[in-house]
Amino acid sequence: MVSDHQGAFRQTMTNVLAVIGGSGIYGFPGLSDVHTLDLQTPFGAPSSAVALGRLGDSTVLFLARHGDNHQIPPHQINYRANICALKLAGATHVISLSAVGSMRENIHPTEVVIVSDYVDLTRTRASTFFDSGAVAHVPMSPSNCPVLARAAANAAATAGARVHERGTYVCIEGPQFSTRAESLVYRSWGVDVIGMTAMPEAKLAREAELPYCTVAFVTDYDCWHESEAAVSVDVVLSTLKKNAELAPRIVQTLLGMLPDRMTSPAFGTLRSSIVTDLSRLDDTALSRIEWLLDTHRK
Repeated sequence: MVSDHQGAFRQTMTNVLAVIGGSGIYGFPGLSDVHTLDLQTPFGAPSSAVALGRLGDSTVLFLARHGDNHQIPPHQINYRANICALKLAGATHVISLSAVGSMRENIHPTEVVIVSDYVDLTRTRASTFFDSGAVAHVPMSPSNCPVLARAAANAAATAGARVHERGTYVCIEGPQFSTRAESLVYRSWGVDVIGMTAMPEAKLAREAELPYCTVAFVTDYDCWHESEAAVSVDVVLSTLKKNAELAPRIVQTLLGMLPDRMTSPAFGTLRSSIVTDLSRLDDTALSRIEWLLDTHRK
């Protein structure tokens, strides 16, 4: 839970950008007045402690998706705890910084794709907060928050990135990379990038009514490209180093462009999505989702 001091600090916030760092991004440089929030959630502990600090005049939260030492593989990340912890810490917007492979000839390594849609091929991950006594069906089209995505695209371009403003992300289970046959099938579907972590993260952010956007850093061509080396950890890490300075610049620029969260499709989505009579929930079921329900019990 959040301490009294942290809770009081949270109450003074307006826009609070939460940054989820993916492969190669395990901290956030330049934060001042940093508080480490050791949060527990109804779904367990998040991947790392949440850092809460100031970047200029703005409040930023940072969470390392794979842990501080990249010790958590994609299929074992506690996505529910991560999103819940950020919501409890006061997040109003969430940006995911993610490494991806390109599935398109014209999307090159070191470029940035602002994801606009997803194909979810994960199999073993808990993908909803509503799995114990309560049911909700949130809409997932558009999958990312379009107003936050536009701001992220503008921020990335301002920061000096070559930006693709739309793209479909196919999320595989991992931790293995794709076979060549799989990679070719995904390309035939018309997807643009491939990764292992955007799902169920985007779905859970929608359930938590958080405007969410994936900023994808292209590291390789997966294994479909006949004239390029097949994806490997060495290839990915080499390219990620080139993004180590770009990602913070994008976030810092975005802080001055954050849209009104009330314009996001995520805002208030639970009002028309919960089908269970919440007044009849037992205490156990209620305790798992009450952090979501402050504005939805009436």
